[in-house]
Amino acid sequence: MWTKFSISMLLSWRSLPPCLAIGKRASCVYAGALDFVPASSSVNRSSLEQLQMFVTRASRLFVITGAGLSTESGIPDYRSEGVGLYARTDRRPMQHSEFLRSAKARQRYWARNYVGWPQFSSHLPNSAHYALRDWEEKGKIHWLVTQNVDALHSKAGQQRLTELHGCSHRVMCLGCGQLTAREELQKCFTALNPGWEASAGAVAPDGDVLLEDEQVRYFRVPACQSCGGILKPQVTFFGDTVDRKTVQFVHDRLAECDAVLVAGSSLQVYSGYRFLLAASERLIPVAILNIGTTRADHLAELKVSARCGEVLPTLNTS
Repeated sequence: MWTKFSISMLLSWRSLPPCLAIGKRASCVYAGALDFVPASSSVNRSSLEQLQMFVTRASRLFVITGAGLSTESGIPDYRSEGVGLYARTDRRPMQHSEFLRSAKARQRYWARNYVGWPQFSSHLPNSAHYALRDWEEKGKIHWLVTQNVDALHSKAGQQRLTELHGCSHRVMCLGCGQLTAREELQKCFTALNPGWEASAGAVAPDGDVLLEDEQVRYFRVPACQSCGGILKPQVTFFGDTVDRKTVQFVHDRLAECDAVLVAGSSLQVYSGYRFLLAASERLIPVAILNIGTTRADHLAELKVSARCGEVLPTLNTS
C-alpha cells in the first residue's frame, strides 16, 4: 500500500528524497546523491491544489513523460540548465546518420555502451514511476507515452504504454529486423572481447560512457547471428524519425483522452511536442509538471515547477 502524503505535508517537506520512502518498490536514490537533479522551485499551495483539481477532473488522462522523470532514479538528462549532460560535458548523443555510415562510429558507440550497460541497466523506477503505474491500475490513465528509453516504466509495471523513442533494452538487426535482448548482447560482447577493459565514467541518458578512440580501437562488435547484419539499439537516435505507425497510434490514443499531463519533459524534441499541438487543436486541457521552461508552456492551463517524485505520489486519484 502507498503511504499517503497530503499537499500540506509536501509544502512543509521541501527536502523529501525522490523515493519518498514509499515501500520497497521505489529506487530510494536520495537527493543528496543526485547533484545533477534540479531542485524544486518554490511550490505554492495554490498551484498544487490546482494540479490536484486538474487530475481529479480527468477521467481519461493522457500522460507524456521525459528525462525529468528518470533523473530521480539516477539517470542524468541532457538539457537541464546548468546541470544537464550538455551543460556539464561536451558530449553529444549518437547521430543516426553517423551510426549508419561509419563502422568506426558503431565500434565506438558499442564499446561505450558495453562499459556503461551494467550501471545503466541496474537503475530502478522511482516513486513517480510507481505513482503513474498506480494511476493506471485505478483507471485514471488512459495512455502513457514516454520519450525515455530506459525501460523504467515497464519495470514499474506500466501496461498502457508507448515507448515513443524505443527502448535501449532491445537490440534490432538493420538487415532482417530480428530483435534481441540487450542483456544477451552483453554476453556476446564479453565473449568477443576477453580481457578488454575500460573504466566507466558518467553514464549518459542513452546508456553509454565517454571513451577515447584509442581505448576502443580493438573492441570487436558482433553482427546479427541470423543474417550478419548491423545491430542497433531499438531506439530513435538523434536525426532519425519515429515510425509513422507509432505516431498515428499515439494520436489515436490522444483523441480518446480528455486531459493531458506532461511530467518531466521540456518537449524540445518535436516528436513529443507534436502531441501537445494536437491537444491544443482538440481543445484538450494541458497541465505541465517540470522544472524549467518547456516548449509547450504557452499551451498549458497550469504549470508546476517541481520534481515529479515529490508531487505525483501526493495526488489523490480515487
